[in-house]
Amino acid sequence: MTQDPALVGFIAGAISAGYLAVSLLFLKFWRRTRDGLFLAFAAAFVLLATNQAIPALADIPSENLSGVYLLRLAAFLLIIWAILRKNMRRS
Repeated sequence: MTQDPALVGFIAGAISAGYLAVSLLFLKFWRRTRDGLFLAFAAAFVLLATNQAIPALADIPSENLSGVYLLRLAAFLLIIWAILRKNMRRS
């Protein structure tokens, strides 16, 4: 099944914009509370937005075939690290 490149680009852009909007929301929470967890979540969502945009912009047919997939891994590791750091500080 072939995919329309314009549709793939549009959807990738919409998802990237959504990730960036969520990142701005977490930045807003971070400005209010100065809690590092919110800052880490904002950074992770920027990584996810970049992970979504690069394959569309660089015309990479499958993200599995490139190192771009590592951005998603970095985002999830950042989230896990931030949660663990927050929970360890409480104890």
